Amino acid sequence: MGQAIPVRTDYTVGEVRQFAKRAKDAAQARRLLAIAAVLDGASREAAAKIGGMDRQTLRDWVIRFNEQGPDGLINIPSPGVPPKLDDTHRAFLARIVKEGPIPAVHGVVRWRACDLIMRLYEEFALSVSDDTIYRALKDLGFSHVSARPKAYKQDPDAIAAFKKRMARPVASGFFEYAMIGLHQRIRPRTKPGQDGDTRVPVLINFPASSAIFLTRFPERRSTVRPSRFRRSQTRQLVSASYAQTGR
Repeated sequence: MGQAIPVRTDYTVGEVRQFAKRAKDAAQARRLLAIAAVLDGASREAAAKIGGMDRQTLRDWVIRFNEQGPDGLINIPSPGVPPKLDDTHRAFLARIVKEGPIPAVHGVVRWRACDLIMRLYEEFALSVSDDTIYRALKDLGFSHVSARPKAYKQDPDAIAAFKKRMARPVASGFFEYAMIGLHQRIRPRTKPGQDGDTRVPVLINFPASSAIFLTRFPERRSTVRPSRFRRSQTRQLVSASYAQTGR
């Protein structure tokens, strides 16, 4: 078994525990308490249990504590994968996007992500994805514009003919149909035959010793039938009233 690494002695047990008490990071506080237990004379196994780790991990934190002090017991965030596009690549992208493509040379009127990827590969032999280009352009202050989707089998002549064919009946009869529907929905407040109303009231005597007014519109030649009677009975009564009035 190897020999345990000694802990630096310029910090006392009380000072280390005070650091653990004031620490805002819970992991740092546990490691400080484990090192304080080592300074207090506890075994490395018991000190490792106090910090919630094994002996090898405690050994690594003791090395970090001896080199950097209490601040060295904080986890260092991982820098992650370095970006593929550096300042030179970003400056190149910003310049060509601001200048724009030449349609006669590049064959497009606006840069696409695939075009920018090819330009980067031709200039720097760098291969990137579409997401990398989009993120870089967003960081540079450029907005992404997507074209409206279009089916590759669309026929422009057929579309124009369809629009003309559908527009003609709507344009010619829209006002007339709207006025007819409005006339059917609006019910007059006056009674038939009063205040200049040209409707003709027809009195029909029903067998049930009750009477209703049926309004006849000369221009439509139709009759408003009551809904509380059956259609067959009402149709017979209306026909009889027409025969009496001679209309």
